[in-house]
Amino acid sequence: MKRIALLFSLLAIGAAPAFGQDTTTRIRGTIVSLEGNVLTVATAGENRRVTLTDGFRVVSVVKSDLAKIVPGTYVGSAAVTQPDGTLRAQEVHIFPEAMRGTGEGHRPYDLGPQSTMTNGTVDTSAVVESVGDRVLTLKYKGGEKKLFVSKDTPIVAYEAGDAKALVLGAHVYIIAQRGPDGTLSSGRVNVGKNGLVPPM
Repeated sequence: MKRIALLFSLLAIGAAPAFGQDTTTRIRGTIVSLEGNVLTVATAGENRRVTLTDGFRVVSVVKSDLAKIVPGTYVGSAAVTQPDGTLRAQEVHIFPEAMRGTGEGHRPYDLGPQSTMTNGTVDTSAVVESVGDRVLTLKYKGGEKKLFVSKDTPIVAYEAGDAKALVLGAHVYIIAQRGPDGTLSSGRVNVGKNGLVPPM
């Protein structure tokens, strides 16, 4: 358990700055190959080559459910703003305790038109709007957002993984850094477990 906690602590330290950097590129797709430390990912329209940095980490994205989200849980959510100002979740990912604070805040995102990303702590009990639907209040430094989560919203969580999961056809989500020469690199790969497609 100590080893897993340390792993996620390191991930939290390494992941937070990536959200605000102009050189950040998000890669979503399936693995074509892993040759040495170069991972090739098939995305919509092209293959992307990502150099995995020394000591890179693999995190498994696993299916979860809304019942796991309780007051005090630290989560992230890609969402779209509704006319009343609330956010309609496109997905919710639950961070383990060791990753609390990762990417905290509210910012534009690239999952679709007018998409945003909010990482924060569930502040109040969920309000049941209808069977299986809830409204959550996410608090972060400097603000808060109301988040509508329907019973059909994908809910996932993170688990410690390893490089054995980086196989042909596995679905991945990578936050990569683009260098001055256009090459991509990353120290972390999020990979869907048992065929799961990371929804973020």
